[in-house]
Amino acid sequence: MSAFGVFFKYISLIASFTTIGVLLCMAFLLLDDDGRLSAKAQKLKRLLRGSAFLWFIGSTGTILFTLATILDQPLSVVLDPIILRSFITQVTLGQYLFFQTLVSLIVFAFAQYVNKTLTTALLLLFSIIGLIAPIFESHSESGGSHGLVIGSLVIHVAALSLWVGGIIAIALLDPEDRPLAVPRFSELALWSVIAVVVSGSVNAWVRLDFQGAWNTAYAYVVIAKIALTLVLIAIGYKHREILARRESLDWRGFGRLILAEVLIMITTVAMGAWLSSTEAPVNPTLKNFDAALAIVGISTPPAPTWSRIFFSYEPDALMIGILITAMALYIKGVLVLTKRGDKWPIGRTISFGLGIAAIDFATSGGLGLYAHFAFSYHMVAHMVLGMIAPIGIVLGAPITLALRTLPQGRIKGESGVRGTLLAALHSKIAFFFTNPIVALALFDGSLFALYFTGLFGSLMQTHTGHLIMNIHFILAGILFFHVIIGVDPNPRRVAHLVRIVIVFTAMSIHAFFSVALMSSTTLLDHGYFASLKIPWVTDLLADQQLGGSIGWAMGEIPILLALVATFISWVKDDSREAKRIDRNTARAAAMGEPDDLADYNQYLQELAQRDRNEA
Repeated sequence: MSAFGVFFKYISLIASFTTIGVLLCMAFLLLDDDGRLSAKAQKLKRLLRGSAFLWFIGSTGTILFTLATILDQPLSVVLDPIILRSFITQVTLGQYLFFQTLVSLIVFAFAQYVNKTLTTALLLLFSIIGLIAPIFESHSESGGSHGLVIGSLVIHVAALSLWVGGIIAIALLDPEDRPLAVPRFSELALWSVIAVVVSGSVNAWVRLDFQGAWNTAYAYVVIAKIALTLVLIAIGYKHREILARRESLDWRGFGRLILAEVLIMITTVAMGAWLSSTEAPVNPTLKNFDAALAIVGISTPPAPTWSRIFFSYEPDALMIGILITAMALYIKGVLVLTKRGDKWPIGRTISFGLGIAAIDFATSGGLGLYAHFAFSYHMVAHMVLGMIAPIGIVLGAPITLALRTLPQGRIKGESGVRGTLLAALHSKIAFFFTNPIVALALFDGSLFALYFTGLFGSLMQTHTGHLIMNIHFILAGILFFHVIIGVDPNPRRVAHLVRIVIVFTAMSIHAFFSVALMSSTTLLDHGYFASLKIPWVTDLLADQQLGGSIGWAMGEIPILLALVATFISWVKDDSREAKRIDRNTARAAAMGEPDDLADYNQYLQELAQRDRNEA
């Protein structure tokens, strides 16, 4: 890419990081007023609009100069509306870059109107998604280890945006606002630094792990970037030392340290912009053509055996990062409760851990590996992600744990992080999605939308599509089982009878889907599995029909268990209600209050005595 292209890429990165940092400050670091942005947070809106607009300019320039580099043509040719429209609508990289540009424009347009911490948090999440979107096309599948390279780079950039963006935003805060924002950011920065270092190391190792790669200019810049990152970590450690003696803290000197950190970070981001605009050295051992490697990013594995399924591992770094973060936060929550003297059921922790392990097995383990190459294994992975793992996650009660351990307001009237989660749980969106009909539609209805349209074949073609499918399976399963057997707080109370009806309906729909799959006479993947030329799958239609029977067998058992669990919960709730009524009756009698049942019995006795007297 030309020098102008690198410049616009750099502007895009710095502006996007600043945008994310400002949103982070507004949503979580500064005070809020009962869930609404405080006056100090409102003051950052002008800075947010400015950084979002600069991000839009940088993203637009990146599109133009990326296309010019691809076509090897001057900018005047690229500005042709037909050529530009074709790039952003028909080429995957162009689509992702255009999506990022749209995100920056949307943030700019809505920056003035956000007034609640929950809305600001959602805008923060939206901005991070826009930032990482083009990364999914930053590495050729034929380069090998696609899931590891892309996943580690996504984690690296997302964590870097929170770390660098947070530091930039804090440096731009008014000096009197920093004492409140810095301590809370320090905790987030520690997690971000760990993610940046681990993901960056993994990415560099995968890209440069062959002879001669470390003697290139690309490698030298990587080494320099690592050195600057170590300097930043040392400064961050100094931050924590300074914050430990908060009562004698010189905030003016601390501000100068933050400014020095920002300058080093800006230099580091410039190196990252150059690296992201430059082709990494090509491993000569991967030059031989492999259909699977070119399409999936993974070489065709040998024929599956039990040992290969259980012990093979093809890491999907992004999913691994998400799972490790979820498990680490869960364990931290348990430790917080333990230090406080409270107990957390060990069964819930084990259940959550098993759910996380099942997701890892179905995405990065042997099952996840073979799910790319045969429909039957894909269906097994689907059932694990959508029906088995979610039960463990739901029974682990992560929302309850979060509500008991998340930071509350630092002063009276502030909602804090816990208040933001409560606002999300009581929002109209949560109320809509926890409707049993909506949960059922997403859980079972989406099966038909995915497999009996062209969507399945399209999603399987790309790493992004495969990731979207996996996340959908997981979230749809968690939502369904949360509504049916969940122990976490639910925005709406669902009667047990309604739950049982929903479970029976789910069983029927799932059985119908499986039978339709087993009796299908055409392939649903639109040529995806055939293009891989897999030697150990000789009959693709038979494998697809096998997937239908597997889906039926594996899908009915978890739903049946949910039905039994719902019935047991119903019986226990009725028993608890009866005991509650008995306790209230006994308490009323002890206090000398009227007892309706005793009065009625007395009335019957009086009638009987009157009848005897008349006789």
